[in-house]
Amino acid sequence: MEKFKNLLGLLMVVSAITFVSCGDDEACDGKTCPSGQILDANTCDCVIVNPEPCDGKTCPAGQILDASTCNCVDQSVCGGKTCPDGQALDVSTCECVNTTAEVIIDRNIIENETWTPENIYILATRVTVEAGATLTIEPGTIIKGEAGSEANATALLIARGGKINADGTAEAPIIFTSVADEIVSGQIESPNLPVDISGLWGGVIILGNAPISADADAVQIEGIPPSDQNGLYGGTDAADNSGVLRYVSIRHGGTDIGEGNEINGLTLGGVGTGTVIDHVEVVSNVDDGIEFFGGSVDATNLLVWGQGDDAYDCDQAYTGTVDNFIYIAGSESDHGLELDGPEGSATGSFTLKNGSLKGLKGEYTDLRSKVECNLENLYYFSFSSDSDFEFDNNGVSQNYLDGKINLTNLEFNTSHLTEGNLTIDDIILEKTGDEEMKLGIFGTRPLDASIQVVTMPTVGADKSEFSGWSLADVKGELADFN
Repeated sequence: MEKFKNLLGLLMVVSAITFVSCGDDEACDGKTCPSGQILDANTCDCVIVNPEPCDGKTCPAGQILDASTCNCVDQSVCGGKTCPDGQALDVSTCECVNTTAEVIIDRNIIENETWTPENIYILATRVTVEAGATLTIEPGTIIKGEAGSEANATALLIARGGKINADGTAEAPIIFTSVADEIVSGQIESPNLPVDISGLWGGVIILGNAPISADADAVQIEGIPPSDQNGLYGGTDAADNSGVLRYVSIRHGGTDIGEGNEINGLTLGGVGTGTVIDHVEVVSNVDDGIEFFGGSVDATNLLVWGQGDDAYDCDQAYTGTVDNFIYIAGSESDHGLELDGPEGSATGSFTLKNGSLKGLKGEYTDLRSKVECNLENLYYFSFSSDSDFEFDNNGVSQNYLDGKINLTNLEFNTSHLTEGNLTIDDIILEKTGDEEMKLGIFGTRPLDASIQVVTMPTVGADKSEFSGWSLADVKGELADFN
């Protein structure tokens, strides 16, 4: 009888899905699915169905449903443990079990498609939203990447001419994570995966047609094999629109696709001003947290926590503005900011403002490769005694003398240190490349008086923008931020 009830529940779930019968050989080019999955003929995806247990049976007050037997039991069983939406309690093990369908995505997206929070979407390969298609991801949806490396690395790639409409909310953020994560819709914190685990899948890559400074108008993005032409980015349309990425958390990514070539948490290549990047968090990525390769897109309310390399990296004459951002270092983190200039003949300047950066052992900021930028209202704290803020070579130093690099209202808190780089003269350094001589830039153009060592900040990020929806907030990592 109990087996019949569970079978009935399964049939009710799959009845809403048009699936392929044994004799329907022409559907989806004859695609078949592994044991335990069914083929959805509407999308040609394999679906793992975890049905609502026991035909949706409910229990009276004071009792809960045991998903393993379909019996109502006293709610005190398992110590009164309850399960979140999308899960039910298995009393035999006192574990919460998923009741959400898992949809396997092992193909590119070539026409408009919508992902909903009723399902969990599994990236089984590098999934590309191709030109002309829009992928809409509804608030509260969970996307998980399978393990894979090199050519088999999983990632979500938005190609030039494609769009993503991932418009989450503070109440229901969209979460990208690993299949090792047992999180379901409605949860912010993983029930099983430690925060500092990285490299379990790839990441999110958005590519556009906005200008870049490279050896060609369009080049291949790092992290995608050259054989995949969907990896090209760059063009002539500064106002290019790649869609919306809002209230999104990207976790545990950065798998290696080749020697020293990892995928960033969020990669933005040649992305234009028509695109919305707002309230995005990257947690525990092997390589950089967020990297801009040229483009002109503005980004607001960004948070990077525990990346393996740089938190924020700007390259190829990026020309946008990043406003209100936070960095929280992990044990392997390097630079808070790594800021590079053009790689071709085109030049351009960007602005980073209203940021709070909590370091550990890496550098405050590294200015490199003839970068042109404005840094305003930044607060640095908890960095090491060896941490510095570098002008890397004569090209950077000359840009400072020419007014192409402007620093205002930078505050450094060194009150936790007793030795090392304690003053502005210790922290902000002019360095040189091979066979270069120092230009003495701070004698010619002294640093602005608003650049100070402080014990309490007067500038920085507004952490309230990350309250409630970000993993960093839920885990208490924003307590040290004002």
